[in-house]
Amino acid sequence: MTWNKEEVNEMQTQKIRKNHMDVLWHEYTDKEGQNLPVVQASLTEKASIIGRAGIMLLSCGTGAWRVRSSMNTLAEVMGVTCTADIGLMSIEYTCFDGQDGFTQSLCLTNTGVNTSKLNRLEHFIQDFETEGKDMSGEQLHDLLDNIEEIHGLYSPIALGIAAALACGGFTFLLGGGPIEMFCAFVGAGLGNFLRCKLTKHHYTLFLGIVLSVSLACLSYAGLLKLGEIFLGLSVKHEAGYICAMLFIIPGFPFITSGIDLAKLDMRSGIERLGYALIIILVATMSAWIMALILHLQPVGFIKISLPLASWIIFRFLASFCGVFGFSIMFNSPIPLAVAAASIGAIANTLRLELVDLVNAPPAAAAFIGALTAGILASLMKDRVGYPRISVTVPSIVIMVPGLYLYRGFYNLGIMSLATSATWFASALLIILALPLGLIFARILTDKTFRYCT
Repeated sequence: MTWNKEEVNEMQTQKIRKNHMDVLWHEYTDKEGQNLPVVQASLTEKASIIGRAGIMLLSCGTGAWRVRSSMNTLAEVMGVTCTADIGLMSIEYTCFDGQDGFTQSLCLTNTGVNTSKLNRLEHFIQDFETEGKDMSGEQLHDLLDNIEEIHGLYSPIALGIAAALACGGFTFLLGGGPIEMFCAFVGAGLGNFLRCKLTKHHYTLFLGIVLSVSLACLSYAGLLKLGEIFLGLSVKHEAGYICAMLFIIPGFPFITSGIDLAKLDMRSGIERLGYALIIILVATMSAWIMALILHLQPVGFIKISLPLASWIIFRFLASFCGVFGFSIMFNSPIPLAVAAASIGAIANTLRLELVDLVNAPPAAAAFIGALTAGILASLMKDRVGYPRISVTVPSIVIMVPGLYLYRGFYNLGIMSLATSATWFASALLIILALPLGLIFARILTDKTFRYCT
């Protein structure tokens, strides 16, 4: 059987047909009153603005409490009441005006982190009472159209370099030296570049994780093998191979899930946690299989001897580079990335020194580090002009124990159950401590977050 060109094109079109239909937002506006302020518009038009702003905020990776608070702000200005049930990728909400009700269910096709778009949306919410309420629904949807067009600020190459920088810093903080850092730098850069290309072409999450992690591990092992052959490098440098795939660790949903649970947004918190665990499971399994194929083992790093002052300085610099790289991966503008990196460098260096100098338990040190990051972000947020979450979460992502999680899964795979349980327990305590630190920082510095209302 043969197909002509038109039939082939039709088959390709069907193959990539969207599973989620686009919402035509401008059809919700009152055609007869295009020049009327939105506060005088119909309930349907008001609800469309509220729901669209909410689902756009959700697409940026922010938590349910923040999404609901923003929707409430818009609703109050427009004179309606809004109730919302928010998950990881969907919102079900109802608006009341005293006479009628309007209910809508909205969902996303994918989830991610975009701090640049989040910043624009936060300003949209803040300025709505002074500027937005006098605009028509059509004008407001035009404004939201412009914000929605903010996709990635950076190319896949730039994001690959950002991941390389982040994982290079990660490697040093975990105990690696120049050789491990270089190999992880290259592996992470190539891995995240591939992941970004696959995401850009809308490939499924699992495929992106498996291929990018596999490429990162393969690149690290390949470089190390070349170093062994031509430079006589020790095989012990294989300890850093897992650092090459730490760009995949879902620090943002891990931390925001804890914040949502603290505010009793159970649906959103559990869904975010489940999403993060899925990524961890697929990534660690992929890395484990690659380790078996390439005969790599998660051995300890070769110890580096440095004076205390040098350790502190290098840890500060490595933490700065790591957080800066992650911030760029979250689509943060350069000034925001620098602000988050500065806070993260202080907080993470403090955390590591508490473990080394005071023998503090890693989980307790992580709590203090996250608390410090949250307080510093609160002090700086008005000065930097960015939402608090855009600064706090990237600043502590570097504290997420990706190495512990991988070693737990690796030992589980080889049936070393006691060792596996030890690594998983250590990772779990740190993962619990990080959002708790941010939560208590928020409680101390933000009166609107302090109460359950």
